[in-house]
Amino acid sequence: MQDQLSHTFAALADPTRRAILARLALGETSVTELARPFEMSMPAVSKHLKVLERAGLIARGREAQWRPCRLEAGRLKEAASWIEEFRRFWSPHLDALARYLDRMDESTARKTKTKKKRRGPIRKRDKGEAK
Repeated sequence: MQDQLSHTFAALADPTRRAILARLALGETSVTELARPFEMSMPAVSKHLKVLERAGLIARGREAQWRPCRLEAGRLKEAASWIEEFRRFWSPHLDALARYLDRMDESTARKTKTKKKRRGPIRKRDKGEAK
């Protein structure tokens, strides 16, 4: 059986589901409204919603004919916390890489400025010889 974090990341792996979550971040809305921007059937949208619901990322309700969906941000917070642990590791490495690349850019710029550029081929008269 998968752990909860695996369910969360599996649900977030699909761009359609991420788009649904982005819409729900704006507020509660109906399934019909969520389906509107996608070129897919209602059953297909419903499958995406089931994956999000099983992962604990959304909650669906029922009010008469209206089926509202809302974002459940707790699972996203758990995923963000997990990622944050690794950010502490790679952030200093990326900072060191940025400093190294800056030094390389500066070195390349100095070399470019010190080189003399020739204009065309060397000719006899360029060497001080007469025509």
